[in-house]
Amino acid sequence: MLKNKKINLIFSKLTLFLFILNSCVGSSSVGVFGSGVSIAFDPRTVGMQIDDSIMQKNLMARLALSEKKYLLSVSVKVLDGNIFLSGKVEEPEEKLKITKMAWETKGTRSVKSAITIKGETNFKNTAKDILITSQLRTAFIFNKLIKATNYNIDTINGNVYVFGISMTSDEKKEVIKEANEIYGVKKAIPSIILVEDLSRNKN
Repeated sequence: MLKNKKINLIFSKLTLFLFILNSCVGSSSVGVFGSGVSIAFDPRTVGMQIDDSIMQKNLMARLALSEKKYLLSVSVKVLDGNIFLSGKVEEPEEKLKITKMAWETKGTRSVKSAITIKGETNFKNTAKDILITSQLRTAFIFNKLIKATNYNIDTINGNVYVFGISMTSDEKKEVIKEANEIYGVKKAIPSIILVEDLSRNKN
């Protein structure tokens, strides 16, 4: 009986620990940049995932305080301290303001922006972009050389932005190749970091 109580206590503590860890890591625990990758496949350390998650949430909070609409119109992804921005805004000045806020985020190593101005696109282009993203995501899944869950895809006006982590340079080349082979893609713009280049692997 006493043994069973001890086992239940250990199990309860383990469950609580996993719950707290999951809460801290936030969306990064279920995906790189918050979508589609489990911790088992994410080559970042847990500490790195937590740091990235905190940076992402801090920046999104600041953007929301500036303009609530940014919560829906702007996407923020953080990888090893590198911030990737995408989405659509009304005015060029907004794009500059958001980029500036990203650079001001504590721990930022670099900022890359794929934000476009709304007047530069239309409904037809948006439908094409959605189709391209869907096709590329499927291509990644069926390509055994690519860990599909380690990548996030944004398509804007035919330009494909691929964010993620490649285990090898060959995998990175394969990702870019797949993107360029999708019908309707004007240009593939990768923001891909190799595992060997992650900051904490250099220490």
